[in-house]
Amino acid sequence: MGRAFEYRKATKLKRWGHMAKTFTKIGKQIAIAVKAGGPEPENNPALRACIANAKRENMPKDNIERAIKNAMGKDQSDYKEVTYEGYGPHGVAIFVETLTDNTTRTVGDVRSVFNKFSGNLGTQGSLSFLFDHKAVFTFKKKDGLDMDEMILDLIDYGVEDEYDEDEEENSITIYGDPSSFSAIQKHLEENGFEVTGAEFTRIPNDLKDVTPEQREAIDKMVERLEDFDDVQTVYTNMKPEEE
Repeated sequence: MGRAFEYRKATKLKRWGHMAKTFTKIGKQIAIAVKAGGPEPENNPALRACIANAKRENMPKDNIERAIKNAMGKDQSDYKEVTYEGYGPHGVAIFVETLTDNTTRTVGDVRSVFNKFSGNLGTQGSLSFLFDHKAVFTFKKKDGLDMDEMILDLIDYGVEDEYDEDEEENSITIYGDPSSFSAIQKHLEENGFEVTGAEFTRIPNDLKDVTPEQREAIDKMVERLEDFDDVQTVYTNMKPEEE
């Protein structure tokens, strides 16, 4: 399996937090997708991607429909995507993605955690060089699928030739250029692939070794950040713990 898959597998549970929090986060993503492209999934690729992710996280159908309906309300807040970057304890890089309707509140919350854990919050973009930003698609594998041929079809969209296969789920995960997200999604759908996950991720390109004690401190910091409803995802360049 590839580096990206192993890192995502090792960090997924910590990154997403508790189920209730996950549903809140997906609800915000659905709201943004609906406001941008309307409430009909068949006419809104971004919303289709959100629904696929919601189903993967076992979000009930009623919750999904309610999130779409709420996003259509005139009194709904407009969320903005804002990232925060800095260093936590022991020089570990921390990258925080948020969806917020109040940036003053959000930056205050994030800064308070960095301060509490003796970290240093930097300027936006200051640590982007430490993380590879990728579009990630997971889809059901078809019988007789030639992945080499498929990668050639998608090479213009920046899709990497390294992909990950999950035999238990009978699925394939590919990684591509974030700017080609819509084009990759369209290609998969038009070629009859069942997309079960579509998202963006950040994969650290320089993993940092830590001691068990240092890992515990970073884990506590990440968990504290994830407690905020505005926080969508927290990434670090801490080397995953070996099983």
